[in-house]
This record gives sequence, C-alpha cells and structure tokens, in this order.
Amino acid sequence: MKANEEGFTIYHNFPVKALSNKVFKAISNPEDLAHWWPLKCTGNPKVGAEYNFSFGEPYDWYGEVVQCKENSSFHIKMIKSDSDWYSTTFGFDLFEKESGVTWVHFFHKGWAEQNSHFKHSSYCWALLLNGLKNYVEKGIIIPFEERN
Repeated sequence: MKANEEGFTIYHNFPVKALSNKVFKAISNPEDLAHWWPLKCTGNPKVGAEYNFSFGEPYDWYGEVVQCKENSSFHIKMIKSDSDWYSTTFGFDLFEKESGVTWVHFFHKGWAEQNSHFKHSSYCWALLLNGLKNYVEKGIIIPFEERN
C-alpha cells in the first residue's frame, strides 16, 4: 500500500444505536472521553481549543481541535505525543442514517509509515471504538487498566 500526500490512514466505520447528540458528547466531552479512551482528559469542544489526553506517565499528550461541528464532526490534530502520533489527525464524522442509529466514520490520518505502531494503533482503535459503542449504547465503562 502506498501513502498519499497525507501519509497512511486508519479507518473504522460502525453504527451506534443512539442519536448523534449522544455520540457527539461521548467523543468530545472530556469526562465522557475518559470513560472509554484516556485515563484523564481536559478540553473544550471548539475549534482551536487544546485537549490533554493523559494515559499515565510518560503518555501525557495534547491535541488541537481543528474541526468541530456539533452533533456532526470532531477532529483533533496531535501537537504533543510520541513521534509516530505527532502531527497526525484523528476524527469522527457522524451520520444519522436511520431513526435512532448514528453511523460513526472514524479516521486517523497522517501516519508517516505503516510500521508496527501504526498496525497496533489500528487494532487498539478498533477495541476502543467498540468501548465507545458500548459506553453510548449500554453505559458500560471499562476501567482504564483493562482497556487494551
């Protein structure tokens, strides 16, 4: 596989049995994010705002919101992280295609190479996004220590 001008990209699309406003809150509100992804999180869902994603030492990462459309899209560009994630952008685009179901189109673009970290991150995103789905649909919170 050859990278495009933006590098390599991870994609995951999946349905969530909830309205887009509930999904948007789970992907953009720091308290909700901490229920399915980082250990701790701070930030404000608006373009230009900075988010802190803390996974415990030494993983204290930062990203900047580059797109935020309420109940529709939320994209973050990494500004402080490890070298593989630095300058990559991940995001969520939400589509209500049927009553009570929101399709999440997730991407994580800008990877310089398809190294082992890229492949591991794709796998981890799949697990975490399933955690997002279960959190929104069923209120399930997996303890941080048990998230792979």
